[in-house]
Amino acid sequence: MADPIRNYQTSAVPGVRADIDQGLRAYMIKVYNLMGLGLLITGLAAIGTIMLATTTDPASAVATLPSGEMLTSFGYAIFGSPLRWIVMLAPLAAVFFLSFRIQSMSVAAAQTTFWVYAGLVGLSLSSIFLVYTTASVSQTFFATAAAFGALSLFGYTTKRDLSAMGSFLIMGVFGIIIASVINIFLQSSALTFAVSAIGVLVFAGLTAYDTQKIKEMYFEGDASDVAGRKAIMGALSLYLDFINLFMFLLQFMGDRR
Repeated sequence: MADPIRNYQTSAVPGVRADIDQGLRAYMIKVYNLMGLGLLITGLAAIGTIMLATTTDPASAVATLPSGEMLTSFGYAIFGSPLRWIVMLAPLAAVFFLSFRIQSMSVAAAQTTFWVYAGLVGLSLSSIFLVYTTASVSQTFFATAAAFGALSLFGYTTKRDLSAMGSFLIMGVFGIIIASVINIFLQSSALTFAVSAIGVLVFAGLTAYDTQKIKEMYFEGDASDVAGRKAIMGALSLYLDFINLFMFLLQFMGDRR
């Protein structure tokens, strides 16, 4: 595997410009394409799941939510039965499996695992359509895409070393997780607002930071399998940044049913 320090030094040599390096450009395009396809799979999985889970026919409904949405037997199973815990935890298991096993996996297997993970996330996130209106989900998605694009472009083009803020941002992620778990018991609207605000800032920073880190990990001498696995892990990092940024922004911008 390529040495990250060597990669950074290579990109920092005077006269070597990343924006005209065709190899780097092709590598980053591959990362973004993988990430984009992952988001597409997630979106299709979420929409397909909510279509199967809800109905407008009272005769087909087995339960009705306070919002008026009627659930099919499939919808009740994944949203109202103990199976919902498997739906919630399955993406976490998949991302840990990919993160810890990718070095021993073929590129095809790693890519397939990423697609499966993206589908599981879509299954898990389908419940947002029961909480927020479809219009607000769509508006938040496009707002997230615009913000993500600008932040990632900044991370790719800036000459400033963003590594110093990496540890701070990771600490912020752990802080968000701890605060979110505590708020499950407190049910504090003020804490929910604070977590959402901090979450937006943290994942905005991580988008720029991860983009720069992915760029610096590129080394044109990598074997094809090494480069392929790097691209998949880079796509996974940016995918997670996008999804989390979207979810935190939805808590601000989303209109509840």
